[in-house]
Amino acid sequence: MRLSFTPLSLLEPESLIVSRSQTSSLKLLQPFCWIDSVLVATGSLGFKTFECSVLSLRDSCKFRLNLKQRIYRRNFYTLNPQREHFTQLQAYPYVCCSVANTSDFTSGNSASPGPFRHKSTELSLLNVSEEVPSLSVRSDVHLGKIFVGNLPHYVKKEAVQEFFSKCGPVQDIFLVRNNSDPQKKKRGYCFLFFGGPDPHSAAMRAVELDGAEFYGKLLRVKVDYRSWQPHEKEKASNTFKKLIEEQPKEVRKVVNAFKRIDKAVERDYALLIHYYGKRGDKRGARVTFEKMRAAGIDSSVHAYNNLIRAYIMAQNLQGAVSCVEEMEIEGIFPNAATFSAIISGYGSSGNVEAAEKWFQRSVSENWNHNVAIYSSIIHAYCKAGNMERAEALVADMEEQGLEATLGLYNILMDGYARCHIEAQCLNVFHKLKARIVTFGKSGLERINDTGLSPTAVTYGCLINLYTKLGKMMKALEFCKEMKAQGITLNRNTYSMLVDGYVQLGDFANAFSVFEDMSEAGIEPDWVTYNILLKAFCKSRQMTRAIQLLGRMKTRGCSPTIQTYITIIDGFMKTGDVRMAYKTVSEMKLAGCRPNATTYNVIMHNLVQLGQIDRAASVIDEMELAGVQPNFRSYTTLMQGFASIGEIGLAFKCLKRVNEITQKPPIISYASLLKACCKAGRMQNAIAVTEEMAFAGVPMNNYIFNTLLDGWAQRGDMWEAYGIMQKMRQEGFTPDIHSYTSFVNACCKAGDMQKATETIEEMKQQDLQPNLQTYTILIHGWTSVSHPEKALICYDEMKAAGLIPDKPLYYCIVTSLLSKAAIARETVRNGVLQVTSEMVDQGMCIDLATAKQWQRSLMNVERRPGELTRAVERIFPPEWKATAEGARVKEKRGSAGNIPTPTTTTKRNKSRYQIMKREE
Repeated sequence: MRLSFTPLSLLEPESLIVSRSQTSSLKLLQPFCWIDSVLVATGSLGFKTFECSVLSLRDSCKFRLNLKQRIYRRNFYTLNPQREHFTQLQAYPYVCCSVANTSDFTSGNSASPGPFRHKSTELSLLNVSEEVPSLSVRSDVHLGKIFVGNLPHYVKKEAVQEFFSKCGPVQDIFLVRNNSDPQKKKRGYCFLFFGGPDPHSAAMRAVELDGAEFYGKLLRVKVDYRSWQPHEKEKASNTFKKLIEEQPKEVRKVVNAFKRIDKAVERDYALLIHYYGKRGDKRGARVTFEKMRAAGIDSSVHAYNNLIRAYIMAQNLQGAVSCVEEMEIEGIFPNAATFSAIISGYGSSGNVEAAEKWFQRSVSENWNHNVAIYSSIIHAYCKAGNMERAEALVADMEEQGLEATLGLYNILMDGYARCHIEAQCLNVFHKLKARIVTFGKSGLERINDTGLSPTAVTYGCLINLYTKLGKMMKALEFCKEMKAQGITLNRNTYSMLVDGYVQLGDFANAFSVFEDMSEAGIEPDWVTYNILLKAFCKSRQMTRAIQLLGRMKTRGCSPTIQTYITIIDGFMKTGDVRMAYKTVSEMKLAGCRPNATTYNVIMHNLVQLGQIDRAASVIDEMELAGVQPNFRSYTTLMQGFASIGEIGLAFKCLKRVNEITQKPPIISYASLLKACCKAGRMQNAIAVTEEMAFAGVPMNNYIFNTLLDGWAQRGDMWEAYGIMQKMRQEGFTPDIHSYTSFVNACCKAGDMQKATETIEEMKQQDLQPNLQTYTILIHGWTSVSHPEKALICYDEMKAAGLIPDKPLYYCIVTSLLSKAAIARETVRNGVLQVTSEMVDQGMCIDLATAKQWQRSLMNVERRPGELTRAVERIFPPEWKATAEGARVKEKRGSAGNIPTPTTTTKRNKSRYQIMKREE
């Protein structure tokens, strides 16, 4: 059977003959390959067989097909003409480049006799050298390229070049590095390119070195003619990665850089999905994921994990779970990173129950020996404040032989800092720093049995703890230790210090830390700016707040919605409603659309100012602005109506709240009841309970405790006692809150005997008084002029293992100083004891409290004595400047320039500034 060959289009053939480029002389044997192919649905040609044969010369126009010698490959390769990617064809130097089509048969038909099935089949090839189009070798295919594997990780290019230079001139060496490693360590293999007049021969000589010993390892050397060009493709890929790292906010530039990558691989797609995920753009991540699959790249667990993280960052946990189900349908099983991401997502949203379910599922699938999964579930419980369960998980982890990582130590410390548990937080820190010191024969010291050392995050947990406790001196000590360890204070550390001073009302030191942050070359972010703005608004220094907002804009830090809300809240608290609405207009011009929280802040402050009617009109303003009122909007308005006795209007708001939230009515009734009790309108509160009974809403402990708080606020001990009795009759057991409220009612009524009896009853019920209970009891004893019994309660509290907090210290010192004129000796000893403890704890009171205590001290000591000097040790630093200015004014007898509390003068050296000067 004679067959003629005609030129073909790359998208048409089903049978290809690929042979060496024809030469003018046909006297030599020409090796060639036959490729059996199929046209797949995507428009690409899939090769099914790869067969090698030899043509023998019969005459100038006739060729006889000899018996095929061997089958090289039977893998499925893809030839995509649109991409000009001839996979595997260029892998054989003598077999490439000429394409022809058979017109009399198709290899896809099994019934058709293929040319390899007949030994005597003659093929007629007319003017082969002219009619058969020749495809030139692609310019990016390097015939002298080899793959060298099993290299030592520390090897350098010079050593590889010297070893292979005996095979031929080495043009270039590309050592492959691990991009996921921050230090980009070498992977242990490279691509080597030979140059010179005959690079292919040099590559063939290099292949003979396969198995040779190199630096103690046996090399793997083979020819690699795959279409892989490191200079252009890798350059575009590296540019894309660099742009993500250096300019993550430039979304358009990042996307354009990705589009410039020729034939992006799964790694590039996964990186773009991860980029969208960090921005919380689940839509962009999903579109990129689908484009990856449309490009013929199979989905991997790594790509799915990046997509899952995108849904989690967008707070769409249901979508993340759907991605897990989707990957399981495709036969891709979740790995440790998948479970860790889902558990972290539920933990961040506060849904610890769902996080625990996924953790148990990971254990059932034998992922329990993974530190990352344990770290995720422990972080979830630490964020929820359940440190007991977190400690149990750490113990379980250690039983399985898993060593705690530095990240896990930081998670535990952060959890204890959130719960204000100082002792446990310090224990974890010391455990992290635990070192075993041994001296070997060389006299060298071996340290740190865990291999861990504290970082800026570790110290940040401690600094956060002490700033929340108000112990700024302790926080500054750890800052000093950080610097001694060579760890630089970062943006978060400075922000914590600023926030700590703001919480104490020490705005001078807060602004001093802020300035030092800028001098250190660390540009404050919107978090730091918002902290300072909150401080200025809280102290009603709105002029300075506006100046700081202008500075924020000039420094290139865009204000957020929270920034504007803070300023609006500050203007509302000063009663400047006009400027608050002007800020709303500026907010719109800046591109920040006001949300429901913005209007809720205005409404809340109007309710506090007693302008209930104007607060009600804000609902109409929200609807005109296209903002839907939410649960908080109607709850605020409901509480406002309840505070002025408009129960009918309050119930209308209650009905609207129930329509919006679709929550059980008990929550709405509890909010209304609390508003009535807080306003002291107990008759309206009783009406609310009657309405609850009519609506069939059951009572609970929270409702009873709210009623107890209301009667205790009025000092009506007998009504509070009636609520306690009714609570027991309906089958509810009084808790610590119930007893504390009743003790408060007794103390306000002056019946300290009944309060003492209640404390004993609590202990009989296995309920230990807490800090709030002791604070109320101490204040009660001083109110009835028994400071000595207040001190006895204070000592009893410490004996019970309770650590006094800032409110309790303020309460006992204020109470003792108010009775200092009556019992000087008792007060003197008590004040000296308490203030000494406050100094040891590094506490510092605010300026307003200092002025109040100073007035009490002047009633006890006409001239500053031992008591005054003891109390002034915990006064804020700016108090000295204020007192000095007052003395100068008194001495001169005229109005002097007294520095304001927030003014930093040369004489006003704060503790933070003194520490800085000493360094």
